[in-house]
Amino acid sequence: MPNHDDEMQLGSHGPEEVDTSAGYEQQDIRVTGIVVFLTALGIFVAVTGLLCYGIGKIINAHMNKVDGPNNKWTQAVEIRELGNLPNNPEMQNKVAQLAQQFPEPRLQLDDGYQEIADMHAREDLLLNNYSWIDRSKGTVRIPIDQAILIIAQRGLPVAPATTQAPLLVGDSRPAVHAPLTNGFARTGYEQDQRRDEEIEDARGKQQ
Repeated sequence: MPNHDDEMQLGSHGPEEVDTSAGYEQQDIRVTGIVVFLTALGIFVAVTGLLCYGIGKIINAHMNKVDGPNNKWTQAVEIRELGNLPNNPEMQNKVAQLAQQFPEPRLQLDDGYQEIADMHAREDLLLNNYSWIDRSKGTVRIPIDQAILIIAQRGLPVAPATTQAPLLVGDSRPAVHAPLTNGFARTGYEQDQRRDEEIEDARGKQQ
């Protein structure tokens, strides 16, 4: 294998002929360089390990000084040795009562689907039934279907005409169309509930 001395000889005295009749490298590898490299690598790994161990000791000593030494409350526990904990209905009822006493807004446990369904059910009670607004004044809330019929018969109060500014070139007066919906839409959760109820009713009628 050519080395630095060979390059110097090539540069000063011209190319040196190499015997290639054997077909392989005839010069042995130098073991000294490999031994030096492995020795340096071993020393580097050992020094790094000692440094990491010392830094860990320093950090643990500082944590023990600040937080106190480890005790049975700070040690890791093997959970599998505890087994399955028995149910405690009394404790669960207490937790439920505390959850109800906790001020709103509370954490939603069912992604809000049931809460929205309950809200729509309360709205349906107000929209589809009679209820008092102010009993002392005699004001009553009527069902929305009846209110629609009354408005269709009597009509809405007409607002006083207002003066409109003249249109500019290329402008047109906006046309207001009736909305496609009444602004109220059931959620997918409520639609699934209603479909399940219809299926149960159909099965009950078949039986």
